[in-house]
Amino acid sequence: MLIDCDLLSNEAKVWVYPSSRKFYPQEIEGIKKELEDFTTEWKLEDENFKASYKLIYNRFIVFYAAEDVELKNEDIDKQVAFILGLQEKYSVELLDKMNVCFKQGEFVQYKDLKDFKKMLKQKSVSPKTIVFDNLIQTKGELESHWEVPITESWYNRFL
Repeated sequence: MLIDCDLLSNEAKVWVYPSSRKFYPQEIEGIKKELEDFTTEWKLEDENFKASYKLIYNRFIVFYAAEDVELKNEDIDKQVAFILGLQEKYSVELLDKMNVCFKQGEFVQYKDLKDFKKMLKQKSVSPKTIVFDNLIQTKGELESHWEVPITESWYNRFL
């Protein structure tokens, strides 16, 4: 069942998919409709299943699932297949884990990890630069540890 993500506990499971580019304004409504349709149909057979989604900064797709539901491999496979379909349809990368999303002023940037390391060496980004930890696993972590300075993230090993 699709519910408002605010109604889920901080222990709710989350999956974050960063886009290699910001979605264009003309794409947003279509993407939101597709996200809503997928989330509504995701585990329709399980009447106790509660899930939600968010599109953050017009760049990050976040799925939520209540912590008390059992998710099987095929449920995650459905999610990944859906994301693969979005990648193809919108010509974006959503599954590449070897990238870094970070803020430069008010803008969210997306760089390959190798390029980000070079930026650190060249001091194009500082230890205070805000990065997105897309490996977080719960709603609580999303709210408190998703956007953090490099020094408070796993990227700090590159400093």
